[in-house]
Amino acid sequence: MSRIPAWSRRGEWLELMPGKLSPAEGQDRVDAALVWLSDHLNAPPKLIRRLLAEGGVKLAGDRLRLHLFSPRTSSYAPLLTAELNLLFEDDWCLVVHKPVGLKVHPDGTGIAASHLQGGLTAMTPPNTLANQVSGLFASRKEAVAAAHIHRLDECTSGPVLFAKNEYAQLKLDEAMSRKAIHRTYIAFVQGQVSPELKIIDLPIGRDRHHNQRRRVSLGGKSAITHVELLEVFPQHDLSLVRLTLETGRTHQIRVHLSHAGHPLVGDTLYGGGTKWLSHQALHGERLAFLHPLTGERVEVADPWPVELTQLYERIR
Repeated sequence: MSRIPAWSRRGEWLELMPGKLSPAEGQDRVDAALVWLSDHLNAPPKLIRRLLAEGGVKLAGDRLRLHLFSPRTSSYAPLLTAELNLLFEDDWCLVVHKPVGLKVHPDGTGIAASHLQGGLTAMTPPNTLANQVSGLFASRKEAVAAAHIHRLDECTSGPVLFAKNEYAQLKLDEAMSRKAIHRTYIAFVQGQVSPELKIIDLPIGRDRHHNQRRRVSLGGKSAITHVELLEVFPQHDLSLVRLTLETGRTHQIRVHLSHAGHPLVGDTLYGGGTKWLSHQALHGERLAFLHPLTGERVEVADPWPVELTQLYERIR
């Protein structure tokens, strides 16, 4: 993607200044604008075609306007909370810290009904990150339907990336499919990890004997985890590692580390003990992606949660 020229948001419109657009023979300025959007902005073709059909592409002098910030209603019922920890936000993206014990989105369980006068009931929105984010925009009176781009396990903490409009969602979904959204984790694991353990390249599939578990399986999907040993605690037979993923299989880190003989501290599903922590000691410490409009690298750090900081102090 080429360098993006000056841009600004004008209400529901994105305004760009692409410079002089020279139509090819048989084309008009709108055709030239569409070519520029494809070649220089790498804009999603499907979205641009829809905007064009709906009058969402306009030229005014040297300004090109796209109707990218139209009001949208979230599919997640808003849940107002004061606990939301925003790590990054602009007109396009939102990165939010997800604490341990909170699901990224509803899974159909745990929806409560509160009784009202007259025998009627009102469904209480489930307490998930997606519902909290919906509540954030509702409290601001902003018609934004933020969509999560990736997920974290319920008992894993770390940053979660949301797209705030359709353009950003299409670009970030495509980046996710290309494995261009990079996530780095830290984990406390059992055993003394060898410095020679640098990569685990083993396919992962479902465990037919356990609905929730995954396992290393020759018939599974490709899964690659990079391992960096940070510290060993011989007196407690524990290690601290940093992990980066080339793939994003369900429970990938947990499965790979357990298979290598180093289950995560607290991860009882994959053989970890709860002496030091009651849940898996896994945290997403950094998230990096290319901005959906500008293409500039955005890197967001998420400090360790208190539980892991305290664990580190206890075992040093």
